[in-house]
Parts: sequence; C-alpha cells; structure tokens
Amino acid sequence: MATTAKSSEKQEGEAEAPKKKSKLLLFIIIGVVAVVLLGGGGAYFLMKKKSADEADAEAADGGQATKKEAKAEKGHPAKPPTYVKLEQFTTNLTPESPDQQGQFIQLVVELRLADETGTEAIKGYMPELRDKILRLLSSRKPSQLVSLEGKDALATEIRNTGNTLVGPAKKGKAGKDAEGEGVIESVHFTSFIIQ
Repeated sequence: MATTAKSSEKQEGEAEAPKKKSKLLLFIIIGVVAVVLLGGGGAYFLMKKKSADEADAEAADGGQATKKEAKAEKGHPAKPPTYVKLEQFTTNLTPESPDQQGQFIQLVVELRLADETGTEAIKGYMPELRDKILRLLSSRKPSQLVSLEGKDALATEIRNTGNTLVGPAKKGKAGKDAEGEGVIESVHFTSFIIQ
C-alpha cells in the first residue's frame, strides 16, 4: 500500500506539472498578443495625430504649395503649372573693360505663373516686360552671368521686375515684399548663350 500511495502521489505531481506549464504558456501567449495589439493601436493613433497636426500646420500656413499637395494626396490630380514663353532675347552685354570687344547674350525665357489668370496679365504688359528684361540684360557683364549664381540672380531679378510691373507682390512680414509671391512664381531659361 505504501508503494501505491507513493505512485499515486507521483502521478498527481506529474499531472499538476503539465497543467502549470500549459497555464504559464497560455498567459505568455495572451501577454504577447496584448502587447502587439497595444503597440499597433498606439502606432495607429500616433500616425493619425501626426497627420492631424500636419493638416493644422498647413491650415495655419495657408501656403498654396501645401494645398496643391493635399489635393494630390486626396486623389485630385495636381494641375500642371502654367508657363508663358517669351520671344528670344538678343542684346549686347556691358564690356568688362573699355578696350574689350563687345559680347552679346541670346536667351529664351519662360515664366512659371501662379495660375492661368496671370497669362492675360503678362500678355497685356509684354512690350514693357520685354523692355525691362532687355535693359537688365544689357546692364550685365559677361562675367556676372557665367556662374550659376549669376544666372539665379538674373532669374530672381526678372521675376521681381515682372511682378512689380504686372501687379504688386504680396506683402510679407514687416511690410517687406514677399519674395517669390505674385503672378510670376519663377523664371526659367530654356536657352542661354553668351558670345
């Protein structure tokens, strides 16, 4: 009998060990699933909050570029930009020194406009705009236009001149003209030759 009691105690002890291990394994699995669900839910809410914060920032900025990007993200295709190509410009440049032979510049300019309505405004001022651009070009020395910085400075000056002529630029902070705002967004050279 003593052996029977010992063997029955062993069987009960062995039966309790698998039950304890299976319960432990069950708790571990439930814990892992809970952590994954909580982590996924937290990531979802953080991403949702981030997009809401970006929308608030865009609304506060009121920038047109961000509005265009938002429309493109919502499934609305962004409108292609509007360009106005000006006729080719050819003019003499200011000589580097009085005894130097004159050089000339030949270039084609395309203006990127803020919207389609600016096309008619540009066309209405075309003679004056061409005159002002020719005067800008003829006041430059070849050395000023050879570098990338010189070309960028010329493009910026053409844009600002055009915006001043066609319509006043929007005012930035402290009443200063906001650079890059107005009818003409940017100026692009599609041909640029100095000889």
